[in-house]
Amino acid sequence: MEFGSSIGSCFKAPNHPLLISASPTNTNNTLTRTSKRFSLRVSAVSYKKFADSALQETSKRLLLEPSPLQEKYSSMTGLDGKTQLEMLAFKSSRIRLLRSMAIESETMQVFDCAGFMEPQFDTPIFCANFFTSANINIVVLDLNPLHQLTDYQDKYYKNIMSIYQKYAEIFPWGGKLTGESIKFFSPLVMWTRFSSSQEKHEALFSAFLEYYQAWLEMTVQATEEMDPSQVRDNCEAQHKYLTWRAQKDPGHGLLRKLVGEAKAKEVLRDFLFNGVNELGTKTFIDYFPEYQTEDGTVSDKRSIVGKSFETRPWDSKGQFIG
Repeated sequence: MEFGSSIGSCFKAPNHPLLISASPTNTNNTLTRTSKRFSLRVSAVSYKKFADSALQETSKRLLLEPSPLQEKYSSMTGLDGKTQLEMLAFKSSRIRLLRSMAIESETMQVFDCAGFMEPQFDTPIFCANFFTSANINIVVLDLNPLHQLTDYQDKYYKNIMSIYQKYAEIFPWGGKLTGESIKFFSPLVMWTRFSSSQEKHEALFSAFLEYYQAWLEMTVQATEEMDPSQVRDNCEAQHKYLTWRAQKDPGHGLLRKLVGEAKAKEVLRDFLFNGVNELGTKTFIDYFPEYQTEDGTVSDKRSIVGKSFETRPWDSKGQFIG
């Protein structure tokens, strides 16, 4: 569940029920309507192996243990009695929270995976947000920067831009993103839309693993910060990120539809973007005063600046070109 307003419009339940089935002899997408029902014949799409692979890779390098969140948030059933939400949450001495949420129903699949470091480390935030329906796949895959500094960009992204370039042709830029959203992305970001195919989903799994392994290597190699002021800066930067996501994440609408408004807000603040209540006391308006309305509340607008990026705003070397 990601930043861009163009993503948010796609997190809606389809108007008609969908039936997704696997065909062993034909993996091409065919879509037929019968009495207002659709039948999509595709290779079965499941994001379970993405979460499993991330945990396997992490366990090779770090000692993981269940987060306290795991006991409270392990699974939920949607208000429809059918949609399943499955959550995983782990931590280590370096990783404050490694969590994932997978949503499966007859009409869609959603996968949201993130890794947040302890504030003693300035490593980027791992971010994977995938949405699959009968008509479209929407993907955001990135190592979100903790700081917007040139030295930081050079430190973490300069030597791994080849990972993005490897998948740039098969996963082209997905369209308009707001100026507010773009500052939370790195030059490595993969933001794309595509129709389902076996080839694309296999490539997506490969990209996910490469991005995750790059993040994991950063995590293992990161030097613990001993300067209290830098630790505070890291903590505030992560809190600012979480505050934005908890308030403006376009997946809020989908969660509201699935589990109700109260539970949706709880999942956003306590699980998906855990830390917004613990890492700092600043409010959304403190960080983003331009969103304050006349009555002091937060504007519902996705963008205040009004600028958007319809094409990729970084060059092949990762330099921002706007």
